[in-house]
Parts: sequence; structure tokens; C-alpha cells
Amino acid sequence: MILKKRFRNFYERFISLQGEPAQVAAGLAIGVFVGVTPTIPFHTAIIVLLCLLFRQNITAAYLGSLIISNPLTVPLFYLSQYELGRFLLGMEHCRFELTNYTLRNIAALGWEILLPLLTGGILMAPFFAVPAYFIARRLITAIRNRRTP
Repeated sequence: MILKKRFRNFYERFISLQGEPAQVAAGLAIGVFVGVTPTIPFHTAIIVLLCLLFRQNITAAYLGSLIISNPLTVPLFYLSQYELGRFLLGMEHCRFELTNYTLRNIAALGWEILLPLLTGGILMAPFFAVPAYFIARRLITAIRNRRTP
């Protein structure tokens, strides 16, 4: 029920965004990219910085981050990103336990955790952000065409 309400709230905000479909979709993709990376305490700052730098829709980016980065997805992202980064960097497995998924707590674990996690996160993010762009652009165009008489 909570997921349905969250999705409905996202949808209502999403369809009310102003701007060209490509620009709104690019903003959303930036948010998804940042939302997938293990940078939780800095998501908003990174989103604002990237959107200002690339002149994209900040609200759409924020929505993209909110929809992809939630308590259900973050543990899955972090675990898979850590394993991907560890594998690619050729690092040994390191046992650790996280109860709070903030960058500060992860950084306290040291580079054995942080380096593979960030590496995996940055490499994994485009696999979510690129499809998000094309899906969002198509959705926005379809919704707006349907609403135009």
C-alpha cells in the first residue's frame, strides 16, 4: 500500500513537470544516476550541481533520485555495487555489517569497502540512468500528446 501511494505521488509530480520532454527526461536520468550511487548524504547537493552544470530540470532529477533510492533498493544496490567493484578491482572480500547506509558510516569502514563500493556504483549507475531517460522521454511525450486535444 505504501509503495502504491509513493508511486502515485511520484506520477502526479512527474506529469506536472514543465519543460521539453528531453530536458525533463534528462533531469530524471541525472537523478536516477545519482540515486543509484552510494552517496546518500550528498544526493541533493550532487543533483543540484549536475543540473545547474548541464542546465537540466532539478525537480525531475530530485524525483528520479527519490524513486530509485529507497529503503528497499539501497541495500541491494550497495551489496551489488560492492561486489562488482571488488571483482573489477581484484580485491579480497571484506566482512562488514552496516546498519545505517550513509556515506559517513561506509567511509568509516575504510577504503577496502569504500573504493569498491564507489567504483561499482559509478559503473552501475548508467545502466539505470540511460533507460530512465528514454522511458521518461517517451512517457512524457505520450502523456502530453494524450492530454492535447
